Amino acid sequence: MQRYLLSRLIQAIFILFGILVLVFLMVRLSGDPVSLMVPKEASHEAREEFRQKMGFDRPLPVQFWDFMRKAVVGDFGKSLHFKKPAMPMVMKRLPATVQLASAGLIMAIVIAIPLGLIGGARPGSVWDNIGRALGLLGQSVPSFWLALLMIYFFAVKMRWFPSFGRDEWKSIIMPGFVMGFGSMGALVRLTRSAVLEIRGEDYIRTAYSKGLNPRRIYIRHILRNAAIPLISVIGVAFGYSLGGSIYIETIFSWPGMGQLIEQAIGWRDYPLIQAIAFFTSVVVVVLNLLTDVAYTLVDPRIRYEG
Repeated sequence: MQRYLLSRLIQAIFILFGILVLVFLMVRLSGDPVSLMVPKEASHEAREEFRQKMGFDRPLPVQFWDFMRKAVVGDFGKSLHFKKPAMPMVMKRLPATVQLASAGLIMAIVIAIPLGLIGGARPGSVWDNIGRALGLLGQSVPSFWLALLMIYFFAVKMRWFPSFGRDEWKSIIMPGFVMGFGSMGALVRLTRSAVLEIRGEDYIRTAYSKGLNPRRIYIRHILRNAAIPLISVIGVAFGYSLGGSIYIETIFSWPGMGQLIEQAIGWRDYPLIQAIAFFTSVVVVVLNLLTDVAYTLVDPRIRYEG
């Protein structure tokens, strides 16, 4: 197990180094980074002053070393728009995004996994048809379109929930549901297919022949063996929610990292964009490591195969 986790940790370190290289090249691949960061109407003197201030006049290897030296301690410079250090601004927005992503994931798990279990246990039943329909919709309905529909019906027409902001507990219901809707579709389909496959295995038939409680069989044997692909989807879904919530946070005016990166792109605030991109990548890599740890806890065979 230690060798398996150590190999994953080494891989994560190389991935983070590659991400830092990509973040460094983000504003340099298109040519002169100054032209991306300053207004088009800026004078030549203003451009040269900005170039010297940002260090773009130095050789590229020197710029890379200075960038890496600061980035490893979380220093990505100051935001061009807010005139504040970029990384503390990202960290300030993190709790709102984590809250929204967690709410969406919890909704997805609570709704999708029971539907998948019932659908796999009783193929063709009403609940199975509901689960299959949810799986199809979750994989095909655009999140921004669902968000607009929910705002129209539940906020404008029925006035059940607020349409924007983070002022009360009701504020998280609609954006959380929209955030987790895609994951619901993936989880319900994966759970159903896993149950259908596992329930036909020899050890499941043996458990039934021994007279074990069906509920115990499903929880202890079927669900546990279906947990590995579910863990993978849940880990990926949470990481995607943290990094891919731009549209949802913008539509619902949710004050998280997604809304911040949308603003940073509009303002061409590249130091802030770099900080968000690197921090989000670190979170995804850490989530993947935690997913690997969860694999070893659920299935001991991975400890020896790794």
